[in-house]
Amino acid sequence: MYIEQLKNKKYSLGSYIPIPLGFILLMFFNFLMSDGVDTNEVIQQTISMIGVNLTFVVLVGPLAFGLLLVLFWVKFVQGQTLRSLTTSRAKVDWKRIFFSFFLWGTITTAMILALYYTQPENFVWNFKPEKFFIFLILAIILVPMQTSFEEYLFRAHMMQGIGLATNSRLIPLIVTSVLFGLMHIANPEVGKIGYIIMVYYIGTGFFLGIMTLMDEGLELALGFHAANNLVGALLLTADWTAFQTNSIFKDLSEPSAGFDVLTPVFVIFPILLFIFSKMYNWKNWKEKLTGKLIVTNEIDTVENDSKL
Repeated sequence: MYIEQLKNKKYSLGSYIPIPLGFILLMFFNFLMSDGVDTNEVIQQTISMIGVNLTFVVLVGPLAFGLLLVLFWVKFVQGQTLRSLTTSRAKVDWKRIFFSFFLWGTITTAMILALYYTQPENFVWNFKPEKFFIFLILAIILVPMQTSFEEYLFRAHMMQGIGLATNSRLIPLIVTSVLFGLMHIANPEVGKIGYIIMVYYIGTGFFLGIMTLMDEGLELALGFHAANNLVGALLLTADWTAFQTNSIFKDLSEPSAGFDVLTPVFVIFPILLFIFSKMYNWKNWKEKLTGKLIVTNEIDTVENDSKL
């Protein structure tokens, strides 16, 4: 299984510390530097100097580069295969990645279009062909790398390392979900909506973590996260978000701490988990989410599920 498959490999637990510790310290430093600073104003000033597309590259580029760093560390320093970092199956299941991507991408598109047609006063047409198509190329390259970095760092490298260190599934689920949420604490959305939005960020972390543990692999989380950020960035922007892009629409409305924060976490995400559970025949929820690690000689039995 996803964490258990590494138990017999005798990886040094110390090798799981440098990258997460460095990233956590960077998060803490970023939070201290942004304390009392209007991050949205900083973004607007940067946009006025170098433009929307270059500002996007400046913000997303370092995280995209982080993916290469994590993959290099895991493969060449730890000596772990990228397949075992990604999944417990015999090979990475790309069908799962694409299914999750297109499912959430379709739902996201439908929700944005529904809001646009039911509340047209809250949106303006922001489409500028030349700027949009340049942004489209940048987004297709950088956004999947950015989202994959976060997944490989939190739901893969950190979850596996903490799981091996604690012989637990619940502890890495909690720790990685909370840290994933805290990573966003300096975002301009927090200043606009308040700390209540951390419910959404941490809740999203739990949603992605549950998917990873129940499915015994990272594929569904990779697809969902890429669709969430890429489709959202291409279709919709606002003056108070971290991603201020040359998107098709611009949202002029005031965000709602209730609907925008709570509905995804307590309504939409549980429905998606139900859909995935039926699609991939998830069972033994309690054991997979809260149980101890169990090592058997038949770990590869889960590979049969990759054909679904």
